[in-house]
Amino acid sequence: MSGELILRGRILSGSMDIEDGLLAVDGGHITYAGPASDFPGETSLRGDPGSAGDLSSPDARGRILMPGLVDLHCHGAHGSDFSEGSEEGARAAARYLHSRGTTTLLASLVTGAPADLIRNLKALRSVAEEGLIAGSHLEGPFLSPGQCGAHDPALLLDPDAGLMNELLEAAGSSPASTTLASMTLAAELPGANGLADLLAARGVIPSLGHTAADHPAADSFLARAAAGLSAAPHPAGGAREARRPTVTHLFNAMPGLHHRSPGPVSACLSAARAGNAVVELIADGVHLAPETVNTVFELVGADNIALVTDSMAATGLRDGHYKLGTLAVTVDGGVARVDSTGAIAGGTATLLDVVRSTVAAGVSLRDAVASASAVPASVLGLSRQTGDLRAGMLADVVVVDLDLNLAGVLRRGEWVTGL
Repeated sequence: MSGELILRGRILSGSMDIEDGLLAVDGGHITYAGPASDFPGETSLRGDPGSAGDLSSPDARGRILMPGLVDLHCHGAHGSDFSEGSEEGARAAARYLHSRGTTTLLASLVTGAPADLIRNLKALRSVAEEGLIAGSHLEGPFLSPGQCGAHDPALLLDPDAGLMNELLEAAGSSPASTTLASMTLAAELPGANGLADLLAARGVIPSLGHTAADHPAADSFLARAAAGLSAAPHPAGGAREARRPTVTHLFNAMPGLHHRSPGPVSACLSAARAGNAVVELIADGVHLAPETVNTVFELVGADNIALVTDSMAATGLRDGHYKLGTLAVTVDGGVARVDSTGAIAGGTATLLDVVRSTVAAGVSLRDAVASASAVPASVLGLSRQTGDLRAGMLADVVVVDLDLNLAGVLRRGEWVTGL
């Protein structure tokens, strides 16, 4: 048992809830996860302080051990915006998010000029190859002008296969090497379905969002994307598991559900309920009412929801003036808004904050944790590596107290934030 790191506490993940649990970590991976009473080295747990089995350094007893959190949608943090095109800025944002419990993340890019998007994807490709991010997410430029939110409307475009191929090339030259993981599209734009086919064929997840599509158009887009992904190559090292399209921040930047004109929301809920799509929820207490969050969990189930932050550069910092892509943003009371339009400009919460808000909305802690770890990991095809606490998986662990306050973060078996 020499050299092992041992943590004891309540193990809570999408697959287990063990009140007196024990995690053993060695070489960056989990070697045991289960009841403390069943641990093969149980006798060593009674050893002298400082021994390999000593639980006092670090001591997680009386705390909760959760999987590292997985964020499919974040634009930056701690003063850095992934759309700046700076590798060092992207590294700094990723490391800050790691330290707050998000051990796996996609770096999201807002709409920009084609040359800027290509530059940014190349920068993020380098950061992904270093293992600091799991890839990139393009939110734009193929979005609805009427649902652009915090995207510069002057830079929006109709789907363009030629440009899409240039963007794919910037992110990686082949399906096996691409670091572009997902892309948000408005289903009603001309050529959107064809672009979804192209993305799926390259192993990139089409995500419906920033859209004014009616129910039939949204339903058709999600069904087509799901079929394309089922036949697509999986990411390098990814699990051979069913991959699903996503819905970019459900309810936000799309028409609301109306009884005579249900729009995209009804199609998204139906697809998620059937297990054919995963809906993102920015459950930070700003983007959605708590009742809305709780209702979606009740309707479609935690296995079909990915909690996300949509975080921007102000995350982890004080109120003030910031940038999101090309747009000036002011944060007041933790709420970010575009100066020129007043539109909400992403979030300022971490994913652990979102988990806490989701629980406060009435969702069980186990469901909230699953939707912030196991579900997004499965979207990325990474379920064998992260998103749960099982022997053989990467040692990505978030330690919190009973009030869900952060106590420590283990990433790949190394303390990012120590106890």
